[in-house]
Amino acid sequence: MLVCPECQSKNPTQNKYCQKCGTSLTVRDCEECGGPVGWEEQICPHCGASMVKPLLALIIPKTPAVESENVELAQGEETEIPEVAALDPNQRYHIYSDSALSPSPHYGEGYSVQVWDSQPLAESYLSSQLSATATLDPNAVLTDSSESQEEGLQQAGVPAMAIPYQLLKDRFCPIIPRLYDAWETPEKTVVLLEDRQNYAGLTQCWEDPDIPLLQVLSWLDELAQLWQNLASLGYCQSLLEASNLRVDEDRVLCLQQLYPDDPEHQPELSALGQLWQRFFSQTGRTLYGPLADLLGGLMEGKITVVDDVRSRLREFARQQEAPDEEENNPEPDPSDEVEEQEMSAGAHEEKMNYPMEGEDVPTIVLPMQLLSLTASGLTHVGGRDHNEDTFGIETLIHSTENPLGKTLQAKGIYIVCDGMGGHAAGEVASAMAVESLQYYFREHWTDPTVLPDEETIRQAILTANEKIYTVNLENSRSGSGRMGTTLVMVLVQDRNVAIAHVGDSRVYQITRKQGIEQLTRDHEVGQREILRGVDPEDAYARPDAFQLTQALGPRENDFVKPDVLFLEVHEDTVFLLCSDGVSDGDLLEKHYEDYLTPLISSRANLEEGLYDLVRFANIENGHDNITGVVVRVKLRPNLDGTPIM
Repeated sequence: MLVCPECQSKNPTQNKYCQKCGTSLTVRDCEECGGPVGWEEQICPHCGASMVKPLLALIIPKTPAVESENVELAQGEETEIPEVAALDPNQRYHIYSDSALSPSPHYGEGYSVQVWDSQPLAESYLSSQLSATATLDPNAVLTDSSESQEEGLQQAGVPAMAIPYQLLKDRFCPIIPRLYDAWETPEKTVVLLEDRQNYAGLTQCWEDPDIPLLQVLSWLDELAQLWQNLASLGYCQSLLEASNLRVDEDRVLCLQQLYPDDPEHQPELSALGQLWQRFFSQTGRTLYGPLADLLGGLMEGKITVVDDVRSRLREFARQQEAPDEEENNPEPDPSDEVEEQEMSAGAHEEKMNYPMEGEDVPTIVLPMQLLSLTASGLTHVGGRDHNEDTFGIETLIHSTENPLGKTLQAKGIYIVCDGMGGHAAGEVASAMAVESLQYYFREHWTDPTVLPDEETIRQAILTANEKIYTVNLENSRSGSGRMGTTLVMVLVQDRNVAIAHVGDSRVYQITRKQGIEQLTRDHEVGQREILRGVDPEDAYARPDAFQLTQALGPRENDFVKPDVLFLEVHEDTVFLLCSDGVSDGDLLEKHYEDYLTPLISSRANLEEGLYDLVRFANIENGHDNITGVVVRVKLRPNLDGTPIM
C-alpha cells in the first residue's frame, strides 16, 4: 500500500495518483528548485539538493553482527561502510554511503547508523503489523492498560526493542524520538528512529555563558522529573549517558534513544548526581552553596527521594531570582513556596518543561519574555465558485539592543472573516469588517505596551457591524438578503492576548504541553441550546442547529454580543484563526499533531505549514471557502538581573 503524503489515505501500490485527492504518488517538487523528483530518489537531479531526511537505525544482531555485515568494529571506534547497503528484505532502507557504524551501548554487539528511506510513501513494516492486528482485534493494541498494550504489541509481532518507543510516544512527546519503523529478520532486529544527532548536546548548551543558571536548574529539574517517571519503566539508564542528552532549538530537553536498565543492577539516584557533578566540572560553571550541597548529598546517597531533589532545586532557583528576599527570610515556610508557585503566572514566570503522568511536584519556573512574533495567512475558494472569506494581518515589532542585552516589544492584529449573503455581498462584508477593525485599532490602540481593554474591543466590533448594517439599509437589503460576516480576531501584545469573535469561525491554541484547545464557542443554535441545558445530541438534532445566532452586518448593534477573552502566553504557542471550512468535521482535533504542532518549532516555515493545512482541509472539507491565519509566539528566559555563571 502507498500512503498519500497529503491526505494520508492508503492506495494500491500500482496507483500513480491518490484515489482520494489526486496527489501524485510517483513524483514530488524539489523544495530548492521546484523541479520534479521521484519519491524514490535521494538527490534532486536538477539541483543536487538532498530529498530525504536521515533516520537513525539501531541494529541488534541475533548472530554476531560484525561477521554478518562483513565489518569489523572495535569498541569506541567508527568504521566507514565501503558501499551502500540495504537493511531490510525489500531493499527499502539504505545506509548513507558516507555514514559510519557506531557501537550502541547497552545492546551487546548492537550498533547504530544513519539510513534513508527509498520508499517513503510505502506503508512501514510497523504500521502494517499494527493495522493487521487492529483489524483482527481492535483491542489487541489500543488499550487503557500499559501491560495489556505491551502484550498487544507483542502479539502484533512488534520487536521488543521497539515497544517502549510505541508505549511512550504520547506520554513523553517530544522528549523521546519518534519511532519510524521496526522489524525482525532471522539475523537481526532493526529499529528506525527520528535522528537527533544534529541536536545540540546538553553539555554543549550547559557550558554556553549566555545560558542563565536558572535554565540549567530547569534542566536539572526536568532530568529529576524524568528519572521519577522512567524508573518504574526500567529506562533510567537513558538519563545517565551524557551523549544521549540533547537540546532542541527551543531549549527543550530531548533523548536521542532509550537505554534499558540492567535488571540485576538498577541505577540509583546517586548516579544522576554524579553525572550532574561531571557536567559542572567539564563545563567550568561554578558550583557553590545549596547546589553543591545538593549534589554532594545525592552522590553520597543521603538524598534518595526525587521530590527532595526537586524541592531543593526550586528553593535554590527562588534564591537566584530574589537574593535580597532570601537574606531576610533564610528559611521560608513550605506553604509560602506553594503559594509562590500558584502565583507564578501572575508574576510572569513560566514552566520550562512538559508534564508527566502522576506529576504532583511543581516545576522550576523561569521569568520569560517575548522572543519572536510571526504570522501567516492563506485563503482558498475551496468548493465554491467564489471566495467570501477575508483575512487581515498586522504585526509591529520594536527591538532594542544594548550591551546588557536585547529586548523585543511587539503587537499584532489578526483577523479572519467568513462572509455571507451571496455573490459580491459576502466578500464585501468580510472585507469591510477587516478594514474597519484595522482602521479602528490604528486610531485607538496607541499604547503598544498595553492591550486594549474589553470595552475598546467591543466598540471596535460594533463599529464594524454598524458600517455593514448601514450599507444593508442603504441598499434596501432585508432578511436573508442582507450581507454579513463572521469574525474571529486575536490581538497580541508581547505575551498578552485578547480574543474576540462573532459567529462560527474559530480560534485554536496549540502548545506542546496542552495540545490543541478551542478558545471560542460557536454562535449557532445548537450551542445556544446546549447552554440552556439541552442534551448536545438533542440540540444538534434540530434542523436549524448550525444556523448562526450572531453575525456582523445583518442586524443593528443591540443584537451583536461579541465574546471577548484575555489570556497570557505561558509557553511557545501557535494560534490558528480559521473559517468553518477548516474546522468542520473535527478536522483540526483529529489532525493537529500532523499539521499544527510542528509549526511551534522555530525551524518550521509558517507559510508552507499553512499551505499544507489548507490543501488538506480542501480535500477533507472541500465544500466551502477555506481560510486560516497562524500566529506563532515564541518565548525565551528573561535574562534581566539573572546571574550568568
